[in-house]
Amino acid sequence: MSFRQNLTRARGHIVFLVALVCGLILVLQLEKLGEPPATNAVESDGADTVAAAPEIAAPLPEDPMQPFEDLEPLPLRDPAPLSETDEEYARIAWSYFRNNTNEETGLVNSVDNYPSTTMWETGSYLVAVLSAERLDLISAEEAHNRIARVLDSLASLRLFDDTLPNKAYHARTLELVNYANEPVELGLGWSALDIARVVATLGLVERNHPELSGAVEALIDTWALERMVEDGELIGMNVVEGTPRPNQEGRVGYEQYAAKGMMLFGFDTYRAYDVRPQLMVQEVLGQPIPVDTRLHRATTPAFVVSEPYLFDGLEFGFDARSHRFASAIYRAQEARHAETGQFTAVTESHLNEAPYFAYSTVWGGGAPWAVLTFQGERIDSKRTVATKAAFGWDALFGTEYTAALVAEIAETAQAGKGWPEGIYEQTGEVNTSTTTNTNAVVLAALSFKATGPLMRDPE
Repeated sequence: MSFRQNLTRARGHIVFLVALVCGLILVLQLEKLGEPPATNAVESDGADTVAAAPEIAAPLPEDPMQPFEDLEPLPLRDPAPLSETDEEYARIAWSYFRNNTNEETGLVNSVDNYPSTTMWETGSYLVAVLSAERLDLISAEEAHNRIARVLDSLASLRLFDDTLPNKAYHARTLELVNYANEPVELGLGWSALDIARVVATLGLVERNHPELSGAVEALIDTWALERMVEDGELIGMNVVEGTPRPNQEGRVGYEQYAAKGMMLFGFDTYRAYDVRPQLMVQEVLGQPIPVDTRLHRATTPAFVVSEPYLFDGLEFGFDARSHRFASAIYRAQEARHAETGQFTAVTESHLNEAPYFAYSTVWGGGAPWAVLTFQGERIDSKRTVATKAAFGWDALFGTEYTAALVAEIAETAQAGKGWPEGIYEQTGEVNTSTTTNTNAVVLAALSFKATGPLMRDPE
């Protein structure tokens, strides 16, 4: 019996986007890879600007973990039955998946009506199914059948270099594709963080549906996962001028979440999980913000968004370190609202207008509250009050501020379609892009409110 089978037994027995935006999947992948905007940026008055980043000159603590060890983490919300309003919110989120599941493969479109997917979005879909089951939106039988279809399709994928899943696939045909969703012979390489995400969610599947453990183990054994772990680090593969080239993947936040997922299946990702060697602290509105010292493309300071901490808390349940990091990142956003009156819930988001994707940060590119394109342009006018951040923080911490955030977002609900990405801060208009990731986080958040993290037995 394999280590992974023993692990399973011990536990279980233990973005509205049109086709022109398809290139956004590239942006999403490279963000998780740690690839940066290409130009540094500074704080602006809200106008879209591009400028050189300031030197990072603030004195840093000798031990970068000390500010977090001194920090009292916010208490987590206790599970409780959902209100009728929350139940309706969950039905709205699940409608996205009813509309976007492809009958041919069982996979879900990454963006509404756009039949492309990645391992990241596939992992999000598995989270959505498990959450919908816990919320009684679907039966255990439907959840089993949906997951089994996904496992069958993943097992039939043509892998990049017969090694690991390509960075993108056509969600209806399963063809290996480029970022324009066009079939390609060679492929694009693999994203270690994307694969680690789907691996993490396969761990959640084994925990919640142990009868599918055999299918999960058979799938995992067909992927050469050892190729994406080297001396404890996560290694991706890019294709540069037709030549595959390996690279280290991940920055603080995403990297530790991915390491946890790989550890579930016995892979040694100790360097990826160990945050100290690459951690620095940047203070934002009195809060210590965990930032990676490694630069993107050797030019741009790293950036911090909410998303990986939401995944960690809602899916696994925080560890002591991620709980403190998440508390500081949330408190900074609450403090900005207290100081400016502006609702703040920032993370990466698809946009329904050019440039179609943005990273709304707590700290990034050398300054607090930077909003960046992949190319590094400062686009603060596209800052979005993000639906997934509002629901995620409310599920985890349940403060007066998070309740107000959700109430603000609630007016954007698209009955029968799903939740949009959020609200543009500058104009108050709805960012109508509708995606797998946002609707999966809404479901995971509401499931957490009702039953706790997906990795644990419902409370």
